[in-house]
Amino acid sequence: MLSMLVQAVRSQPTPTITLCSLQYRPLTSARNISTRLEYLAKERAVAIEAVERASQVCQAVFKRLITAETLTKKDKSPVTVADFGAQAVVNHILERHFPDDPVVGEEDSKDLQGEDGRVLREKVTELVNATTGDAMSSDEASYPMRPDILRAIDRGQYAGGPQGRHWTLDPIDGTKGFLRGEQFAVCLALIIDGQVELGVVGCPNLPYDMSKPDGERGVLMVAVKGQGAFQRKLSTDSLEKETPVYVSRVQSTADAVFCESVEAQHSDHSSNFIIAQLLGITKPSVRMDSQCKYASVARGDAEIYLRLPVSETYVEKIWDHASGNIIIHEAGGRVSDINGKPLDFSIGRTLSANRGVVAASAKIFDEVISAVQTTLKNVK
Repeated sequence: MLSMLVQAVRSQPTPTITLCSLQYRPLTSARNISTRLEYLAKERAVAIEAVERASQVCQAVFKRLITAETLTKKDKSPVTVADFGAQAVVNHILERHFPDDPVVGEEDSKDLQGEDGRVLREKVTELVNATTGDAMSSDEASYPMRPDILRAIDRGQYAGGPQGRHWTLDPIDGTKGFLRGEQFAVCLALIIDGQVELGVVGCPNLPYDMSKPDGERGVLMVAVKGQGAFQRKLSTDSLEKETPVYVSRVQSTADAVFCESVEAQHSDHSSNFIIAQLLGITKPSVRMDSQCKYASVARGDAEIYLRLPVSETYVEKIWDHASGNIIIHEAGGRVSDINGKPLDFSIGRTLSANRGVVAASAKIFDEVISAVQTTLKNVK
């Protein structure tokens, strides 16, 4: 793809601009474009592979382990297997390509350790090996060498921070959506010196085209800072075609659509309703779990995503927002907390300097923030 873009640029005549009768030929540049596209090119490809493989693990768990009885009993064991399996796959792939990069992940391996964790450990290992084609070990009898599966999962225990580079991973964002067979996401982002530089979100159940809700499902979105946001079908084909995505161009909030969480404990739905009234929004909200909401706003299915604080003490985790944050920005939108402050990923594992999250298309963002602040001030 890179060579084709560079060749296309080189084949175009370089425009001439006249300034004060002097001829100025701008430095376009196939070289500049080439350099920009080369930035994090390997990381981008590896992150896509990792998210695709982890999504396969999740889909395999759903097909094999989730039954009507599971849902009736609200049994969360399948999502536990998928969570551990997805984290192990991603961390294993990252370690193979970037062995010095630490990972901020959601899970640790304590529930898989010892005799109590043996059955679960073996299930996860079997699933991971079937997906990756590798032969990771699960036998703790090899002490003092830790089983590969536990070591891979525990690579996600990094504390984060403002310096250097690290990845952040949410192996299954939207566990209840996963159990219902609805929306969930595998989310991976690369943070360098406190800034999100790369984000990938895999949404196995999201329609590729929302105008065809019963059509093909499985979307992967990817963004690198300064390169735009792209969508492709979720598959393991490295040549899968990518298309750029952009936020909606609606000029008026009255024409906008909210995208909000299914679960009320994740966001203040009553305040969302008041905000919608202030903005003149009458269209029904799109409700779904996970960072699929960011993906929906990024490609213009909805215009506004609000995650309002549900308590004074709750603090957002970086893995819940890093990927979606950069995808929205690169699609032409804006993201901040409820006070208009950019999300700060430099502090550690949480967004402790921020309260809540607001994401919207750029043209209406300021109006949305104003309505959010007015509403929250009045409900105190």
